[in-house]
Amino acid sequence: MNKFAETLTTENAVLAMIDHQTGLLVSCRDQDPHLMSANIKGLCTLAKTVNMPTVVTASMPEGPNGPIMPEILQILGNDVIERPGEINAWKNPEFKQAIEATGRKKIIMAGVVTDVCLMFPAISAVAEGYDVYAVVDASGTWNKAVAEASIARMTQAGVKVATWASVLAEVMDDWRSEKGMELGGVLGEHTSYRWVYNSFLQASGQN
Repeated sequence: MNKFAETLTTENAVLAMIDHQTGLLVSCRDQDPHLMSANIKGLCTLAKTVNMPTVVTASMPEGPNGPIMPEILQILGNDVIERPGEINAWKNPEFKQAIEATGRKKIIMAGVVTDVCLMFPAISAVAEGYDVYAVVDASGTWNKAVAEASIARMTQAGVKVATWASVLAEVMDDWRSEKGMELGGVLGEHTSYRWVYNSFLQASGQN
């Protein structure tokens, strides 16, 4: 099967979290900050739940961009690739090698800000044959117009624009899968799906 038509699985994908740094997050105004934070935590928890390899990187964290948001480190651990200057993470050898080392050709990617930290490496990776899913609701930028322009440019370059819940559903594939109910719980914890999930647990005597 063509790798671009093949769906996401726990075996073929890697998660890349790019520059979710405290100094950059305060500038994100294209979506509600609490919602964005929930989306970011949901995406990271998805990866941890299914033991998906993850790569976290920060751009000059000792400077004004600041450190990676602590919630990401609490979920995925403290291993962060600190780039000395490259704006495009794909141009950093350590980051690119970490992706290559997984042997996976599908990259689930999120970044702050969307029009730079996500868009540049997403387009670069696609140009080298990777299948990139840009998770735009776990990313953020200055305003909605900037977000829309970024989505258009990524789409033109062959990046798959996605949301974290759709990525979770694609990875889960079947409620009867080994991690099905656990992933449902992740969705319930970070979205309004919690009402559906909690009702099911009550009706089935699991709550």
